[in-house]
Amino acid sequence: MNIVIIGTGYVGLVSGVCYAEMGHNVVCVDHDANKIDSLNLGESTIFEPGLNEMMSRNVRSGRLSFSTKTIESVRNAEIVFIAVGTPPLPSGQANLNYVFKAAENIGESLSKYTIVAVKSTVPVGSNDVVEQIISSKFSGDFCVVSLPEFLREGSAIEDTFHPDRIIIGIDNNDERTKEQLKNFYAPLNVPMVFTDRKSSEMIKYASNAFLATKISFINEIANICEKLGANVEEVAYGMGLDNRIGMSFLKAGIGYGGSCFPKDTEALIQIAGNVEHEFKLLRSVVEVNQYQRMKILTKLKNSLGSLEGKEIGIWGLSFKPGTDDIRETPAIEIIDRILDHGGLVKVYDPIAMDNFKKVMDRPNIKWCSSSLRASENCDALCVITEWPEFKYIDLMKLKSIMRRPIIIDGRNIYSDHEIKEAGFDYFPVGKKASRTSGDIFHIQGGEI
Repeated sequence: MNIVIIGTGYVGLVSGVCYAEMGHNVVCVDHDANKIDSLNLGESTIFEPGLNEMMSRNVRSGRLSFSTKTIESVRNAEIVFIAVGTPPLPSGQANLNYVFKAAENIGESLSKYTIVAVKSTVPVGSNDVVEQIISSKFSGDFCVVSLPEFLREGSAIEDTFHPDRIIIGIDNNDERTKEQLKNFYAPLNVPMVFTDRKSSEMIKYASNAFLATKISFINEIANICEKLGANVEEVAYGMGLDNRIGMSFLKAGIGYGGSCFPKDTEALIQIAGNVEHEFKLLRSVVEVNQYQRMKILTKLKNSLGSLEGKEIGIWGLSFKPGTDDIRETPAIEIIDRILDHGGLVKVYDPIAMDNFKKVMDRPNIKWCSSSLRASENCDALCVITEWPEFKYIDLMKLKSIMRRPIIIDGRNIYSDHEIKEAGFDYFPVGKKASRTSGDIFHIQGGEI
């Protein structure tokens, strides 16, 4: 098929490259000419494992191209995907300006029957508005469908080719469109769920909100475990064996971040408020997540006393491993608080350093070229992102270069055995702290 993707952000670029790999002719459209030039040279503008190689291969084959020309690209398309951003407004509501502008451009470009599939995460009812905008520009036959994506950064290619399900929201029981989409997704051999557009839009928000709820729930359990001397990892394992609960998203830590969970939970709270419903549970999920990332600051203070003049190593800046995405990463707020309290920070991330520098322009930050350099002569080390290279570091060597052997592990990447063997003062999440050195100043309680 001839496919057009409007928007070359994370979802648009990954989807476009993967659809070309499936054998379709794909044009990805974006108004940013510099970005388009880079993409046409085979240079990916985002980090995603395996994406650059796949993109270059399909550009060379002629199946994949990038353009700034919407009208020329859309005119011959059979399916046009809208995959532009819906960033949050100050109120928490989704900003739909980019979606509606894309709809307007599509309406001005259509010349024949075309499926317009909205992959952007949009509030319930937004596809109706998209349809109205296109109808005001094009009097011919077209169909607007809701087609939410469920890609995870770091495994987005795998998720595209092996999704759990395909959700397709379509009104008016349009059999022609259904058959065309069935043929498009048939090679993936996964369940296709056809529903109405509003239900499809809600499925996306409800799915992300539920996963965020699981994360906040296990983090609350972790906080109780710390006070009672229980081990949250054992608790989560025992819970996860219940098929009604499952193992996924039960890993305690310093909370969720990224481009989806924070934005979508806030947006769903606003969607509920717009129909005079207070989503009390989800408000608590957001509150717990904000509190959880500050736990790492409390542990720092309890270990060091005052942070004034203390040098703190920070391992990990992206919101999760496998990506350079720093949107809503806990590292931003944690570093800000350390600096506000007179601390000095040395930071390292294997991928996200350049992106982080764009948003964190403060003195007393040392940008380091390796994990060991970021921990050298430090009074404490904070693990923010669970990159594999941090987990498999030589702990004895790490201890030998630190001023004080203190690790605040926000992701529980080390076992009790290896920490005790190396002789660290160790403060994980939801497990008993391990204190082996005698020169550490402890203060109980208190928040930063």
